[in-house]
Amino acid sequence: MKDILYKLFEHQYLGREEARIILQNITQGKYNDAQIASLITVFLMRSISVEELIGFRDALLDMRNPVDLSEFDPIDIVGTGGDGKNTFNISTAACFVVAGAGYTVVKHGNYGATSVSGASNVMEQHGIKFTADIDRLRHSIGTCGIAYLHAPLFNPAMKAVAPIRKALGVRTFFNMLGPLVNPAIPRYQLLGVYNLPLLRLYSYTLQESETRFAVVHSLDGYDEISLTAEFKVATPDNEKIYTPESLGFEKASENDLEGGDTVAEAAGIFDKVLNNEASKARKDCVIANAAFAIQVIDNHKTIEECIDIARESLESGKALNTFRKFCSLNS
Repeated sequence: MKDILYKLFEHQYLGREEARIILQNITQGKYNDAQIASLITVFLMRSISVEELIGFRDALLDMRNPVDLSEFDPIDIVGTGGDGKNTFNISTAACFVVAGAGYTVVKHGNYGATSVSGASNVMEQHGIKFTADIDRLRHSIGTCGIAYLHAPLFNPAMKAVAPIRKALGVRTFFNMLGPLVNPAIPRYQLLGVYNLPLLRLYSYTLQESETRFAVVHSLDGYDEISLTAEFKVATPDNEKIYTPESLGFEKASENDLEGGDTVAEAAGIFDKVLNNEASKARKDCVIANAAFAIQVIDNHKTIEECIDIARESLESGKALNTFRKFCSLNS
């Protein structure tokens, strides 16, 4: 590791295979915590390359506990985290809106590393028991349209570095990797990123795969469609900038999207959204993210049509019923 760190300190880049081996070695306990923290710090001080990102992703996918849910053609909706905004669980709520609209979802998530409540926090708050049992996961997605994959159960590398990530308390390249290493390798993905260079990095990386995707970024720094500013959406076909107003939404404020100071507060906001009792800004934010996810799957539909589908799922109670059924199956 010493030679690797010197190489990185001299502003050199890793090759794809080199990056893959390094991450495998982390999992196998060949480096100590200080060395891993130093490696992580390098990628806070300079951008990660496409080759490095793909190499790290290759290692995680090679070592994953695979989950074959391909028969369901599911989508994952996930953000990188690390945007420093401490929003409520927008992408997780959007997953249930999409599932409520009749699409299938395989959500890959973890505990919050740089925010109060990650997807796994809000799931656990509702009594969800995480599992790697493929029969239970298949039953969940087949019955209510959604399965949840708690990252540490499926990827030993993620589990190995979790305490270091938590201790550092800042975004790391593992934030970048999380959305790329869903162990089910879903056919569709909506990915949120916290800056424009990462949006392009994801686009280049995903274009090598068979995944149909959209990468989204709000230009004021959110790793999701926040409706607080203009936002960019990149797909395999094009890149486009939208304003909230152009889609019939009102512009939101940062305070509208705050996730609270505790997991319990974040879970309470999440519940209000699915119960259709949250503020208009919070509901619209979830609807917008769900709509762009639906368009990834049904790309012949206009975004306006997808917004209507998402809104109907939330406001009719379909999203809430999906969540209740999911809880009954997974508690």
